[in-house]
Formats: sequence, C-alpha cells, structure tokens
Amino acid sequence: MFRRHLGWVAAVAVACLAACGSGGPATSAGGGGAKEVTVFAAASLTGTFTELGKAFEAAHPGTTVRFNFGSSATLAQQIVQGAPADVFAAASPATMKTVTDASLASAPVTFARNTLQIAVPAGNPARVDELKDLADPRVKVALCAEQVPCGAAAAKALAAAGLKITPVTLEQDVKATLTKVQLGEADAALVYKTDVIAAAGKVEGIDFPEAGQAVNDYPIAALAKAPAGGAAKEFVDLVLSQQGRGVLTKAGFEAAPR
Repeated sequence: MFRRHLGWVAAVAVACLAACGSGGPATSAGGGGAKEVTVFAAASLTGTFTELGKAFEAAHPGTTVRFNFGSSATLAQQIVQGAPADVFAAASPATMKTVTDASLASAPVTFARNTLQIAVPAGNPARVDELKDLADPRVKVALCAEQVPCGAAAAKALAAAGLKITPVTLEQDVKATLTKVQLGEADAALVYKTDVIAAAGKVEGIDFPEAGQAVNDYPIAALAKAPAGGAAKEFVDLVLSQQGRGVLTKAGFEAAPR
C-alpha cells in the first residue's frame, strides 16, 4: 500500500511538472512567443518604417509588426476614437498633441525632421523653377489639405513667400499628393523631400529657400494603452537608435537634434 501511495504521488508530481513546463511561451516584451505590434505612422514614413519593421521582426522572432500608414491627422483621430494601436509616429507635433491631450500618450520624442520640395514630373514639362512659378494659373498644382502636416507646411512656405495659389486638388496625405504629379494630373506639388527621393526617376525635386521656414518635426510615442506593452517601447527605441537614424537619414530625413 505504502509503495503504491508513493508511486501515485510521484506520478502526480511528474504530471504537474510536465504541465507547468508545457505552458505557452512568455508574451511579455522581453520574452519569446508570438506577438504583434501595431504602429500608426505618417504616410511619409512608409518606406523607412517598413524597413525598420522588418529589422524589428528579425530581432524578435515570432513578432509581427503591422502598420497603418496615412494622414497624421486622420491617424490621431482614429487613436482618440479607440482604434487599437501600440505606437504613433506623426509628421507634426500638432497632430501628436491630439493624442497627448487625450492622455493616450506621454513624453513623445522628436526622431526626425523633413523639409518640402517642389515635385515635378520627369522632364519638368511646365518649366517650374521656383516657388513663385506655382502662382501661374497655367500651372496645375497639387497640395495636401491644410489640416494635415504636409498641407500646413506648404501653407507656411507660401505665406513666407507672400504667394497665394489655387490648387487643382487638395489631398489627405503626401503620398496621394505626389501621385497626382506621377500620373500627370498636376504639373507640380509641394511634398516632402523624402517622398521625392523615394520616387526617384518618376519625379524631380526642386529646392526653394522658403522651405526652411516650414520644417516639420516628427514625434513618436508608445501609446499609454498599448496592447503590446514593452514591445511597443522597444520599437520606439529602435527608431531612436543609431540604426533607426541611419535608415531615416539615408531616406532624406534630417536627424533630430539630441
């Protein structure tokens, strides 16, 4: 009887150890196991953040980074309205403020800067050379809507030059604005230098001095209610790291002062 009792206890102990050892992998940011990090980011970050997302996944096996790229103003409203997100990277402090004012993020950090260029189709058929050429009614101009960061920057640059122009279209993000030039539906557009670089061969970029008065700072923050928790902070750390800065500056962003 005694031996049978000991055997039963041992069997229970082994079963318990097996059950404990076979539990699911840790899901904290520092542990292994499948995780998902959802990043809401300005459309102008599409190329750089896609690259950084792949680097993050390689360094965190089992983790998937999912992106929602678009107008910073639209993304900020989606976050305030309850869209599930872990990280927000905006193209202006004003759009980040929408999220921080709702107590959904704190202490955002500026990680990059971007400046405007005049984008024209390859060959520049309308012969646009400087900003004042956009005021010519014969030149079809595409702009971002003023409530989004690229549109607010364009408004500042035009005001600095004392120019008023009538665009043929107002788009909700910089990618859509540049597409109008690529499709030949506009002779010129005011977009970020980084987007002109990304579309090399399809458009040409023209610098203009007033762009220096409309530089956009890009802030990033892990969201207060981030489902991914520590993994969200680790993604932010990657963006702020030397590796992240390298990817951003290669794409034409200016490094943010530290």
